[in-house]
Amino acid sequence: MALGDFLRKQFIDVIQWTESGPGVLMARYPMQDMEIQNGGKLTVRESQMALFVNEGKAADAFGPGLHTLTTANLPLLTNLMNWDKMFQSPFKSDVYFFSTRVQTNQRWGTQQPITIRDKEFGAVRLRGFGVYSYRLVNPLAFQLNVAGTQSEYTTEQLEPQLRNTVITAFTTAFANSQVSFLDMAANQAELAKLIAKEVAPAFEAYGLKLETFTVENLSLPEELQKRLDERISMNMIGDMRQYTQFQAAQSIPIAAANPGGVAGLGVGLGAGMGMGAAMADAMRGVSGGGNTASSAGAAAPDPGDAPDGATKFCIHCGKSIPAVSKFCAECGGKQ
Repeated sequence: MALGDFLRKQFIDVIQWTESGPGVLMARYPMQDMEIQNGGKLTVRESQMALFVNEGKAADAFGPGLHTLTTANLPLLTNLMNWDKMFQSPFKSDVYFFSTRVQTNQRWGTQQPITIRDKEFGAVRLRGFGVYSYRLVNPLAFQLNVAGTQSEYTTEQLEPQLRNTVITAFTTAFANSQVSFLDMAANQAELAKLIAKEVAPAFEAYGLKLETFTVENLSLPEELQKRLDERISMNMIGDMRQYTQFQAAQSIPIAAANPGGVAGLGVGLGAGMGMGAAMADAMRGVSGGGNTASSAGAAAPDPGDAPDGATKFCIHCGKSIPAVSKFCAECGGKQ
């Protein structure tokens, strides 16, 4: 040890810290030979806490203010007594500073869809993301369980562990809520409260306090979202017969503006109605237990065998005409 270094160690230490950058949660004060002289002064600012570790054990935690440190080191005398150790004191001490301000805009999200049992859809794969904030409130727990003896620890290092904790709580909260995906998506604030309740104990074990938690979005993978959109569309349509009538009514102004006018529309509607009637007849034949041959015969009767007063629809305009007619009296179309 140089004489200058030896002499500098004899002065009373004045220990203070300012954050080197955003996201620093803990920093160890860089002391020469990790030795603090007896009576050293410790300044802790607002939004900070300090942990004094003496001879390998956490001695005390300090809040904002000016504090005097008492150690086993005595200036000059201690170093002279340890000449056989190259004037190195065996009594080592550390001071760790902690930032207690709120760490905002911490993002969480599901990297891959997670499978959740939904009471309405069964098993679904779900995605979610949002933001949360926290602050460090227990320096001892944080130093023992998270940071250890590292010289510096940041939010970036802690983020993966906290994100996994949030995703686990997200899965548990959704499963315990017994609320379907559609209802939960409309009540994201309530889901956020459930997740925060699950997350808070895990954060406390790390010496942290969860301040805010929000769910910004819940979604299904693209292929499942497409199926959900189809189901929603069918629910919105409702009665298919009424929907078909509505479409036909909407088509009349458009058809009137095109060549052929409403007459062309009538031909198309008539063909559609004829096809619908044929399908209905086929369905009745199947439900009545008839065989294919008899059903085919019933679907295409001989005009000469048609009973008196029987009618049919014109295949061109849809007009009701006698069953024995070979031409439509309305449009003249051959039957």
